[in-house]
Amino acid sequence: MDLQRLTQVGRALKELGIQMIPAYSPQARGRGERRFGTWQGRLPQELRLAGITNLEEANRFLRERYIPEMNRKFAVPAPERGHAFVPVYGQDLDRIFSVQQERVVANDNTVQMGERVWQLERISWRGTLAGCRVTICEHLDGQVSIVYGPHRVGLYTAEGQPLKPAKKRRAPRCGNDAPWKAGKTQTPSFPLFPPRLEIRPTPPDSHAL
Repeated sequence: MDLQRLTQVGRALKELGIQMIPAYSPQARGRGERRFGTWQGRLPQELRLAGITNLEEANRFLRERYIPEMNRKFAVPAPERGHAFVPVYGQDLDRIFSVQQERVVANDNTVQMGERVWQLERISWRGTLAGCRVTICEHLDGQVSIVYGPHRVGLYTAEGQPLKPAKKRRAPRCGNDAPWKAGKTQTPSFPLFPPRLEIRPTPPDSHAL
């Protein structure tokens, strides 16, 4: 593992304050290589035998047949119940769990990655971002945001259309007219985290998930 050029997983863990312990032993590397060999050698053949010809069918095959079958054959029950996870507060998980790539803004205030080009809007606190290094974040819901330091300078759909940032929800009231004091129930709505990463339509840049 190159500590100077982190993978997407390594970067996310670092931002969350989690130390990643790499496995350098031959035994650990052998287990990893055998697992990769299983996926690279077996999954393409399973897709071929099932007659899968497009991305949607492949992802549905993963969810409904391949992963449950692999778990049934190879999963081992944990010797102890429970987990060691702790809650995270004050972190932008939507940004942390995105695929991030750095790019330099062109003289026309555009950012390019591969064949995609994003036009940055004018900002009030700087004349132009030309020549600045920004971070392109590809989020799990398909949206793309562009960040310069602590500032988000662009938000786009998966097709590249500009989006206006959503208004922040107000904090719940705490006085006598609060919903829970008035006998009302309030059901928070949180976006469901995708259960797994699936087959991507296009291969990402190097050091990506």
